[in-house]
Amino acid sequence: MKRDYYEVLGIGKQADEKEIKKAYRKLAKKYHPDMNPGDKAAEQKFKEVTEAYNVLSDPEKKKLYDQFGFAAFDETGGARSSGAGAGGSGFYGGFGSGGYGSGGFGQGGFGTGSYRSSDGTYREFHFDGNANMDDMFGDIFGNIFHGAHGGQSGFSGGAGSGFQGGFGGNAGSGFGGSGFRQRSAAFRGEDLRADITVGFDEAAFGCDKMVHIQAADGSGGVQSLSVHIPAGIDEGQSVRLRGKGHPGAGGGENGDLLLKVHIAPKAGYERKGMDVYTTADIPFTTAVFGGEVSFPTLYGNVMCKVPAGTQSGKKIRLRGKGIVSMKDGSVHGDQYVTIQIQVPTRLTPEERQKLKEYEALTKGKGRGGRAA
Repeated sequence: MKRDYYEVLGIGKQADEKEIKKAYRKLAKKYHPDMNPGDKAAEQKFKEVTEAYNVLSDPEKKKLYDQFGFAAFDETGGARSSGAGAGGSGFYGGFGSGGYGSGGFGQGGFGTGSYRSSDGTYREFHFDGNANMDDMFGDIFGNIFHGAHGGQSGFSGGAGSGFQGGFGGNAGSGFGGSGFRQRSAAFRGEDLRADITVGFDEAAFGCDKMVHIQAADGSGGVQSLSVHIPAGIDEGQSVRLRGKGHPGAGGGENGDLLLKVHIAPKAGYERKGMDVYTTADIPFTTAVFGGEVSFPTLYGNVMCKVPAGTQSGKKIRLRGKGIVSMKDGSVHGDQYVTIQIQVPTRLTPEERQKLKEYEALTKGKGRGGRAA
């Protein structure tokens, strides 16, 4: 038993033309035989959704279907005798296997034909005596039918040239002339996704990596690809390799390969966007009196002046020592150095005596805690 056309397309009865077309495009791509070679179930579903679209996309046929259901297109149904046309019941005979069978269009009727070509690909076509052929064939599958109108090179009204009397006229005995051509619907291949891990510095400065992934053509082989990691890329961002994904169908372009980047940690460094965070130990006396300290950065060591009285936990900003911008190579983030003060653990007797004197001098003056 046939399923309700609305149910087949997964839409409600109030769906407009745009919703109907959108639903059909999605399902036709999913079940198209070129995308599912050898899958009989997908082939049947493709025929089912196409039949549903053929009816629901046409206002007149949709109106008849809503009123009479499937009987609207059955020779025995009341709908045909009440306005659907008194001619034949559609496309008699359809297409033969590997070629075109005899038969044609009934007067005012419509129908569906299909065939499998010599290359094994499946084709299905839909005709309506009241519809424009280019619109119907070109709308979804990109003008499958091409050819001039007139003479022996296409569809014409002349005897022996294909269809006699054109659409809605007398049924001819097949396709004649040389203007009838078909081609498979072209679909873009699916994107392929994979992960790649790079070093902290490799992400900061960019690099070229060789990746090895399973071939997208289903052969089971391994494909080796060289990929450039741009400077400044961040965790979770992706690099796109165009055309390296799954193959397209029917002459469609290949999908892309999307490599999601993961960044390995680097001891002593933390990255937040374009900024870098580090820590540095400085001597107790430098913190007290101030002085110059050498801080390591991604670009080498830099000398920086530490102000007198620097407290542990203070952050010093090194401008432009962060990560480069992927959009503008002249723009860099900053590096933030958190100061940690080295507390003496071993003191000579003289050093200990001096610190004791300092302690005695600072008691009660709010100049900090004990030094030793």
